[in-house]
Amino acid sequence: MTAFRRRMLEDLRILNFSPRTIAAYVRCVARFARHFGRSPERLGPEQIRSYLVYLAMEKELAPSSISTAVGALRFLYNVTLRKHWVLEDLIPTPKVPDTLPVILSPEEVLQFLESVEHLKHRTILTACYAAGLRISEAVHLKPVDIDSQRMVIRIEKGKGQKDRYVMLSVRLLETLRHWWRSERPQHWLFPGKRADKPITRQAVEKACLLAYSRCGIAKPITPHSFRHYSESPTIAR
Repeated sequence: MTAFRRRMLEDLRILNFSPRTIAAYVRCVARFARHFGRSPERLGPEQIRSYLVYLAMEKELAPSSISTAVGALRFLYNVTLRKHWVLEDLIPTPKVPDTLPVILSPEEVLQFLESVEHLKHRTILTACYAAGLRISEAVHLKPVDIDSQRMVIRIEKGKGQKDRYVMLSVRLLETLRHWWRSERPQHWLFPGKRADKPITRQAVEKACLLAYSRCGIAKPITPHSFRHYSESPTIAR
């Protein structure tokens, strides 16, 4: 690992960015450097603008993907390299279309969940739907996070590295109890191939894709969008 990359990683961790954001920013900066065949320390405003034009016009990336690259480059030059540039003018943020999510009916949700082959994956996706959890939050649940006395689920270090509580319905509680009684997980509610590690997001995403191919529903379904079908509220701490 180069000293430059190590410094950027240290800055991201010091400022408590999530592991997923850190990985995305490091990838974006690596691609930026590879595009020009030079270290970012030797690149400037003209190269930044040229690269963003390349992403938009030649690569035809979605605005959300370009926004991630913009965030990474702003962090790189503003924080790690400490350039005294007016970054908002130099690196504008693309406008992301404000589209409404596609909503499944309760019958379609049931139809989809019945197409999920394995109990573990079905329980995780049920939790995403019933409690409005992100897939990364669901896979990192622990048995102690399920508070059946107060009927809430504790989410530790969710988006923005913030803890929060969400409502736990009676039906979801029974689903989680059924999973726990069948497998008796210890540290992680949904362990991976190794009991000391949680199941990965990629494993659940793969299961979701397979279920989607079987269920016969034309609407798009992904683990990320699945939580938008929920009406479960978040409780402030």
